[in-house]
Amino acid sequence: FAAFNAMYCTQALLPQLSDAFSAPPSTAALTVSATTGAIAIGVIPVSILSEHFGRGKVLSISLFVATLVGLLLPLSHSMGMLIALRALQGIAISGVPAVAMAWISEEIDPGYVPIVMGWYIASDSIGGLSGRLIPAFVSNAFGWRWALIVNGVVSVVLALIALRALPKQRRFVSRAITFGGEFRAILVHWRRPVLVALFAVPFLALGLFVTMYNFVGYHLTENFGFPPALVGFLFVLYLSGTYSSTQAGKLSSKIGPGKVLVLSGILSATGLFLAYIPSLPVLIIGLLIFTASFFAIHSTASATVGILAKKGRAEASSSYVFSYYMGSSILGSTLGLVYQDHGWAGLITTLLIGTAIMLAIIVYVATPRQ
Repeated sequence: FAAFNAMYCTQALLPQLSDAFSAPPSTAALTVSATTGAIAIGVIPVSILSEHFGRGKVLSISLFVATLVGLLLPLSHSMGMLIALRALQGIAISGVPAVAMAWISEEIDPGYVPIVMGWYIASDSIGGLSGRLIPAFVSNAFGWRWALIVNGVVSVVLALIALRALPKQRRFVSRAITFGGEFRAILVHWRRPVLVALFAVPFLALGLFVTMYNFVGYHLTENFGFPPALVGFLFVLYLSGTYSSTQAGKLSSKIGPGKVLVLSGILSATGLFLAYIPSLPVLIIGLLIFTASFFAIHSTASATVGILAKKGRAEASSSYVFSYYMGSSILGSTLGLVYQDHGWAGLITTLLIGTAIMLAIIVYVATPRQ
């Protein structure tokens, strides 16, 4: 909750940041992509450190530093400074997603991992929602700087609660590490085609998802007359992800993760098709379906990684998280150029092509093997 609150705190403010710093949408989007890109870069080294120092220590330090950096964001006097601070915040945040999934895979009975992972992803969606909704609400009355101040304070309070409540691991065994040995352990997973395909799913899923929410605000202000400060209230649709991620975990336990992934991919494409229609109610319904299906995909795919990787689960989880946030960083900013050059229809077409590729990969992952 605390980490994801901090992670996406500028996304609802992108139109306002464009106005404040006279920056195009693709540049403003870097305040999100710089954070997720830094997370992708930091997640594997931090995961390796957790093998020796423990998941709890890494998670606690990361959360504490990340939320403190968040308090510096309102002091930014240029877009470059804001992007740099967001990158620093991303490096600090990386410790949370780097170890959380490994922690769940280690501590929870395998039969319950999909359900617990669903609740973890649900907390991500609620945290992400608060990180967009709080700045949107505050900025409507006081501007983007006060929005980041208030959200930063909330994030610090959440972090303190988490650090106080965090239980100790029961099954963690510290071991000596060498970075060379750990990277060789990571390469073992990247030599398994099914895992490589599974790592490609979050790259595309989050990349397409973040792209949609980076630029739908511009679409709403330019074509539907939405005030920029009210765009953030659209993120209440994240609550659909809170529900879908938990239900996906339960459904995976009944019918298998492969079928859940295929169904979720089809629903994602359906939501995007609805976004073509120039009607605000239909657009919102499409976003609702697209959002719910994304969280179902993420919940199911992340749990499947923990199940398929019988050994080196921390390395497998860190590879998944690396792909997840690298997709957000790369696609979330570069596809902004598509929006600038070809408008909303061009962007949705591009997202549909990416979803079709993702669905083809999901079908491969879901195909039974001997």
